[in-house]
Amino acid sequence: GVPVLGTSLGSRPCGAQGRVPAGARRQVTAEQLRARGNALFQAGDHGAALAAYTEALSLSDAASERAVLHRNRAACYLKLEDYAKAEADATKAIEADGRDVKALFRRSQALQQLGRLDQAVSDLQRCVSLEPRNKAFQEALRALGSSMHEKMKTMSCTDSKVEQMFQILLDLNEKDADKKQKAAQNLIVLAREEAGAEKIFQSDGVQLLMQLLDTAKADLMLASLRTLVGLCSGHRSRTMAILAELGAPRLSAVLGVEHEQVSLAACNLLHVMFDSLKEGLQKDFRRKEDAVVLEDSSRDLKLLIKHLLELLVLEGASAHGRDNALNLLIKVVPRKSPKETNNSLSLWVIDQGLKKILEVGSTVCGSLGSLPVTENSRMSTSVLLNKLYEDLKCDAERENFHHLCEDYVRSWFEGHELPGKLRAIQTVSCLLQGPSDAGNRVLELEGIMDSVLSLCASVCEAHQLVAVEALIHAADKAKRASFITANGVSLLKEIYKHSERDSIRIRALVGLCKLGSAGGTDFSMKQFAEGSTMKLAKQCRKWLCNETIDAGTRRWAVEGLAYLTFDADVKEEFVEDKAAMQAMFHLAKSEDRSVLYAVASTLVNCTNSYDHEEPDPQMLELAKYAKQHIPEQHPKDKPEFVKRRVRKLLTAGVVSALACMVKSENPALTNSCRELISRVFLALVEEAEDRGGVVAQGGGKALIPLSLEGTEVGQTKAAQALAKITITSNPEMAFPGERIYEVVRPLVSLLHLQRTGLENFEGLMALTNLAGISERLRQKILKERAVPMIEGYMFEEHELIRLAATECMCNMAMSKEVQELFLAEGSDRLKLMVLYSGEEDEKLRRAASGTLAMLSALYPPICKRIPQVTVHWLEILQALLLSPNAELQHRGAVVVMNMMAAAREVAEQLIASEMLEILSVLAKDKDKA
Repeated sequence: GVPVLGTSLGSRPCGAQGRVPAGARRQVTAEQLRARGNALFQAGDHGAALAAYTEALSLSDAASERAVLHRNRAACYLKLEDYAKAEADATKAIEADGRDVKALFRRSQALQQLGRLDQAVSDLQRCVSLEPRNKAFQEALRALGSSMHEKMKTMSCTDSKVEQMFQILLDLNEKDADKKQKAAQNLIVLAREEAGAEKIFQSDGVQLLMQLLDTAKADLMLASLRTLVGLCSGHRSRTMAILAELGAPRLSAVLGVEHEQVSLAACNLLHVMFDSLKEGLQKDFRRKEDAVVLEDSSRDLKLLIKHLLELLVLEGASAHGRDNALNLLIKVVPRKSPKETNNSLSLWVIDQGLKKILEVGSTVCGSLGSLPVTENSRMSTSVLLNKLYEDLKCDAERENFHHLCEDYVRSWFEGHELPGKLRAIQTVSCLLQGPSDAGNRVLELEGIMDSVLSLCASVCEAHQLVAVEALIHAADKAKRASFITANGVSLLKEIYKHSERDSIRIRALVGLCKLGSAGGTDFSMKQFAEGSTMKLAKQCRKWLCNETIDAGTRRWAVEGLAYLTFDADVKEEFVEDKAAMQAMFHLAKSEDRSVLYAVASTLVNCTNSYDHEEPDPQMLELAKYAKQHIPEQHPKDKPEFVKRRVRKLLTAGVVSALACMVKSENPALTNSCRELISRVFLALVEEAEDRGGVVAQGGGKALIPLSLEGTEVGQTKAAQALAKITITSNPEMAFPGERIYEVVRPLVSLLHLQRTGLENFEGLMALTNLAGISERLRQKILKERAVPMIEGYMFEEHELIRLAATECMCNMAMSKEVQELFLAEGSDRLKLMVLYSGEEDEKLRRAASGTLAMLSALYPPICKRIPQVTVHWLEILQALLLSPNAELQHRGAVVVMNMMAAAREVAEQLIASEMLEILSVLAKDKDKA
């Protein structure tokens, strides 16, 4: 629907002495931009086409030219699914020319998507009256008419349904539980549809939902909260109205209730409300009334956050309610990306609520008057503090954060006797696990370190636990705290040998493991005497398998293994101990999510999936000459050992444990933790024969979220694992139903230029498999803008990448949009395919000639163009037919047959050559049916 190319990009009109009058030059520039936009649109790059049309608009003064550009922009917005802007641009084109059927049709499409069906019908009726014979308009009008009829029917039914459902739910005498449950479910489903949500909202539904909340019955509260989620999703004005009616204090109170499911449902509702309010803040507003709405959204956001911060220190709030509040703050306060420049929300939270957050982090379980917390609360607090600290942009902001933390620690440490010192030390631990810079700063405050060391010898188990944990977290930052390295080992050894409590000994052992693993995987740098590491590892495994010890303490055994498994001997013993592996996997699936990172680290070590570069031989020689330390690989870290360890982990059930870890909605599943899990998955699918088992245990499903969220390295590793699975498995079985479409984006990400050659190659191979399955998948690949990248790799020097790209293009050529690209003005795509059909590389010839066979069959205009792209076309086709390879002969015969059928002049050229003779000989060959 975009106008045909006008002036070619290379031409320019010239006047006297080659000068162009200013006005004419501007007009030509706008035309050129429009032509460029048309070419980009036809190539499927709708974003770039939109930019070209927008630039042309800024240079064009002529009303008719501007109308065409607005119409073209409307087409781009429709493709980009921004229907509001598509409607606005189409309207501008119609204002210039009320008989512009293309603009009218595009506006009707946009209005249809925006749910304004009556206006869409009006535009379509106008199109039909202007072009009565246009079947496309007639068909669109018919389809829209029937969908409107359905909508009217639904709306009339909906009114009575909403009333009926609320009556059942609010009837105190209604004893039929099934009936109530069905009514609740129907209400939730109805709220997910825009028409249903609006109907509930208009029918005084918020008041009725509030009554359900006030019943204090869990099932009715859940129905109310889940219905409210539907009402608020993606709708800012409704969200603001609902928030005004319900009030932030009520929502915060529901979040803090004892019933876990109700608290979680309230958390989900608040998250949806935050998203709807934040969506308003991110839009570009120009009008005065928009600015007022913007101010209201910002005020509502801060009001909700203020109540969440107050909930953190509210004594009556439940422990999981407090965790849910922390999780919400992690999700909604910090910026999603460094590209967003506004970090004012984080600064406001630090100013208003940092001390409240630290109150949770400093809680000592079991002490008098302590807040109710779960085993995950401190980890969640550390993650939130770290996210806030990372969101700061300058030294002054960071310095303010440090001062607030130092003031808080001092306020507990000075003048509060022993309980205050414990709170201060617990805060230090929390900060060391989160923003370690802030942790190190408070660790250096006068008296803190001395208190930690003296409390390590306390006779009270709870006090000793707090101190030993602080020492362990400080040992993690051993490079900055050399004091701990010097004094810590002897102290921890003393505790480990002489303490009678397993809970203390296990933590002391972890501290020793941390200090002893400074050499990492370097076999020649060992901190402990020969055999000590193995003894510590054996003790860790023993504790890990001892189910009489509580899970919180056994978690520390995994922490120890995360450090000790840098040693290959420890890895080998661990994978031989099936009970220890399964005990670790069981912990990974437990409620205590703070163990996730330690489990993932242990598995990365066992599978050797960390980054390790092969040293340059010349640099090694230089290092030896200069008597520098040279890292050595352990003999048991060689590939055959790693492969055997992977098999043992697979047999023990590592995949189901990883899948369970990925499902966790807990802050402990940080981006760095996700990256570790992605690394392990990539190691698990290295061997083709293991991939089926990984998929069967839920590995394929778990990899999709890992490939879409997290660090860039983590996303790439997960995408590469998905590619390996897609290459060797049947994708429709590996990723059933709608899941197969979610795999496309991660695979396309492997084609980016910053990826390695192997990643490019595997991405292309996997996309080839997907492109051969269905048109819907090919459309998804097109939508992800993969085609220009696939084309780029067809020029790659590496023959395997070039071949993979050509094979991928062969399957993509089944799509009409791709077929049209081969005839695009100024394109060499077809020429490249014809020339590749004559290359020496037989596999490349097969892929290229296969593409030609497909194109010539599905898109006959291609047949006329083949003789025009290169003078060698005839000899290339003859060489295919005379090839000893039957597959190449078959492809050549199909191309020639299609060309014969396509146009008389092409057929004449073929028959005038030796083609008839070659075909006659081949037709008699009975061996090649």
